[in-house]
Amino acid sequence: MGAAAGEGAATGSGPVGVIAGGGMLPLEVAEAIEAAGGRVVVAGIDGEADLVLRRPDARSFRWGQIGGAIDLMASRGVHDLVFVGTITRRPDFRSLRLDAGTLRRLPRILQALVGGDDGVVRKVLKLIEAEGFHVRGIGEVAPALLAAEGPLGRLGADDDQIEDARFAMAALAALGPYDVGQAAVVMQRRIVALEAAEGTDRMLARVAELRQLGRVSTKGGGVLVKRAKPGQDLRTELPTIGPATVAAAAAAKLAGIVIEAGRTIIADRQETIAQADRAGLFLVGLPGEGDAA
Repeated sequence: MGAAAGEGAATGSGPVGVIAGGGMLPLEVAEAIEAAGGRVVVAGIDGEADLVLRRPDARSFRWGQIGGAIDLMASRGVHDLVFVGTITRRPDFRSLRLDAGTLRRLPRILQALVGGDDGVVRKVLKLIEAEGFHVRGIGEVAPALLAAEGPLGRLGADDDQIEDARFAMAALAALGPYDVGQAAVVMQRRIVALEAAEGTDRMLARVAELRQLGRVSTKGGGVLVKRAKPGQDLRTELPTIGPATVAAAAAAKLAGIVIEAGRTIIADRQETIAQADRAGLFLVGLPGEGDAA
């Protein structure tokens, strides 16, 4: 799993900048850094970040003010930045009222937004690093949030379910170069759903619909598998599950969830595990296998 919590939070002499999207995870990351003795500067994206902006010290910014957010981080002595949380839509900077800092950087920002998701992420990281920041991963600044290996809740998976999970992990590894998602649903060595641009929860809704249509067994069963893509930049794109994932897996009548140990984030950990236990789903961390060469 890597460094202990205190070691992971030792990111340098200054505070860690947290650029926050939506969900519980940005708040958990900020609190984990502080619990390990670090300091944070939090800037949440207006219309995306929600819970983290309840912190009295958090600043909000619109996409058109992203240049100002970068300038804020520099003025507060931030050298290490972490990007955390969900982003529901890609910004259209041509239609926004831009601040001076964003206007100055606009050609590079627009160039970074062209391409598939992985390509965009790489270009945005280069843009930020060109400003003199060091982009860190959640696993570096808050390693306690990463999934451990083995059963994480009350229930475990049987040998057949583990073999299904390994089969799906190998399939996801093989498809990694094609920029597909990080998740799949597998039943008896058959991939019945792959995550695409719709995200994990909507993929699981498709599985629930397939059950209703009788396209897969209506009796239930099957495993949701999430893993990082081979070669993926883990600073920004670690797979993540949370209570909504568990609820969607239960609605799809799956038997459980297998996630890649050491490279998957469990958001709202206590509630996620408790919800899996209540739903009768196993939740297991498994080492990644089948990475493409």
